[in-house]
Amino acid sequence: MARQKIRLILADIDRTLLPWGLDAVPPRTRAAMHHAMEAGIHVGPATGRGFDWLKPLFSGDVACFRTCVATNGNQVFLDGRKIREANFSGGALAKVAKVAARFPHAGVIAFDGATPSLVSGDLEDLRATFPAYAAACRTRPDGTAMGLPDFAATKANVFLAQESADGALAPAGEKDSRAMVAALNQGVDGLDFDYPQPGFTNVMRAGWNKATGILALARELGIGTDEVVVFGDAGNDLSMFEVIPNSVAVENATPEAAAAARWHIGPSSEESVADAIESLAAGEWPFTA
Repeated sequence: MARQKIRLILADIDRTLLPWGLDAVPPRTRAAMHHAMEAGIHVGPATGRGFDWLKPLFSGDVACFRTCVATNGNQVFLDGRKIREANFSGGALAKVAKVAARFPHAGVIAFDGATPSLVSGDLEDLRATFPAYAAACRTRPDGTAMGLPDFAATKANVFLAQESADGALAPAGEKDSRAMVAALNQGVDGLDFDYPQPGFTNVMRAGWNKATGILALARELGIGTDEVVVFGDAGNDLSMFEVIPNSVAVENATPEAAAAARWHIGPSSEESVADAIESLAAGEWPFTA
C-alpha cells in the first residue's frame, strides 16, 4: 500500500536540527528545508526557543521558520501568520517564583520579545544552566533580579544550578531537576512545566505543548496526523511523539525520547535530519527502524 504523502515536517532545534556546539543550523540542513518547501511541504521548527530567537539560529533565513511551533506550543505560526500565542503576566509568574525559591540556586526568567529578564534568582546560576540567555539577560544595574515583569512575557523558564565541592556551578542533575519540575506542576495552577534538559524547565499555558501546537497547525492546513513527520531528542518532544504517528528520534536522543519515538535515525552531529528531509522532499520514505 502506498504511504500517505507527507505535508508537514517539524523538528526540534537544539541537538536535533542544531548539533551541539554550533550557533546556527548548518547550511545543508537549511537547504534541505527549502527543498521540502519547493516540494509543497510545510517545514519548520518545533522548539522551546521563543519565536524572536529563531532568526539568528537560522542565519537570517526567515523562510525556515515562517511555519513553526515555538516556546513549546505557546507560539504557533503558519506561513508567517500567528495562529496562537500565550503570554505570562507578573501575577501568573509570582507563584512560579515562589515555588522556585524553595530550591537553592533556582530562578525564573521571562522574555520581553527576544530579551530575557531575570525575575528571580542569581545571574551566575542562570549562566551555569543556559549561558546564551544569561548573556542577553536584563537585570538591575547591580546585577540582581528585576522582580516580576511589568510586561506580557512571550516566554518564561525556570532554571536550577548546583554547586560542587570546589564551588563551581553547573546545571542541576536530572533527579533534582525533575523534583523541581514536579513541585512546580503540583504547586502552580494554570501552567504546565516540562523537563527538556538538566537544570531547566519551560513554562507553558496548562494543556499547551508542542503536540497541541502541531495539532493546531494540522487543523489550519486541513491535514491528518498521518501526514506529519516530527523529529526530536528530549523530554519536551514527548508530547508530539505521543500524538504524531511518524515520530523520529535522532541517535543522540535521551533514552526516554528514543523509547517514545516510532522511527530512529543517525545523530544530530551528522545532520541526519537533513538527510531524512531530503528523502521526504523527493517522495521517498527514509525510515526503517
